Amino acid sequence: MRLIFAGTPEVALPSLNALVGSAHEVVAVITRPDAPSGRGRRMVPSPVKARAMELGIEVWEPLRLKDPDFLDRLSAAAPDLCPVVAYGNLIPQAALDLPRQGWVNLHFSLLPAWRGAAPVQHAVISGDQIIGASTFQIEAGLDTGPVFGTLTETVRPTDTSGDLLGRLADAGAGLLLATVDGIASGELVAVPQPAEGVSHAPKLTVEDARIDFALPAMAIDRRIRGCTPAPGAWTTFRGERLKLGPVTIAAVGEGAVAGSLAPGELRVTKSQVEAGTATGPVVLGQLQALGKKPMPAADWARGIRPGPGERLGA
Repeated sequence: MRLIFAGTPEVALPSLNALVGSAHEVVAVITRPDAPSGRGRRMVPSPVKARAMELGIEVWEPLRLKDPDFLDRLSAAAPDLCPVVAYGNLIPQAALDLPRQGWVNLHFSLLPAWRGAAPVQHAVISGDQIIGASTFQIEAGLDTGPVFGTLTETVRPTDTSGDLLGRLADAGAGLLLATVDGIASGELVAVPQPAEGVSHAPKLTVEDARIDFALPAMAIDRRIRGCTPAPGAWTTFRGERLKLGPVTIAAVGEGAVAGSLAPGELRVTKSQVEAGTATGPVVLGQLQALGKKPMPAADWARGIRPGPGERLGA
């Protein structure tokens, strides 16, 4: 089949590579326009654009998919199917109607759970033990279309959303290719999503990633892992922002007694730094102060020397 692939971030690359290496023809790639990045705010192409250029595939960067120029270009290309992975824009009905077989999306959840932009992040924050990926036919609703196939993935105790997205991106590439093959042969039929079990996963904001040490230790652990690497968990110390890497919930023998430290209160030893929560302490991992490089919490504490009773988030 003639395919036009739509995607933007790095997690879309395994799927693009799998489709390029298949019997199908990827005639063009749709991606978000170059965006400013880094301290110099230099314009940087999306990972999908960079990879497509390496492969010699034509790249389209429309500002809006409803623009007549884009719709004319899509129509002239006459794709049979448009596979999508983390493109980042809603696709209007006028564009959905043009490919002969429509648009099929690889979404990183077991639909109808976690419809939206940040399914893996919300799954980790909520403490899900099993997550997955689904391929489905895109329709006007947000991630509501009928499902072609799914796969599952176990959430390990130390998994960040970045860890899980990496594994799902690799496994999901095979699922997407199998879906495209099944659509091409006519053997695969999409099944409507059940009405029960719907949940939503809107994009996480920077404020969503602020850690409240008055929460239980388990909730803090999950939120930090869910916000790693993006948007990046953080708190404040002495009035300045402090980025937080994943933590470890202290074992009982290590002083994890409810009330032994006030929420956010620090306890520094030679080898580690603990912070109080609503239940027991957590052992801090990597920390990154504003304008500094990430470092182990013990090294950070040796430099900043927290005083008795000083707290994170105060």
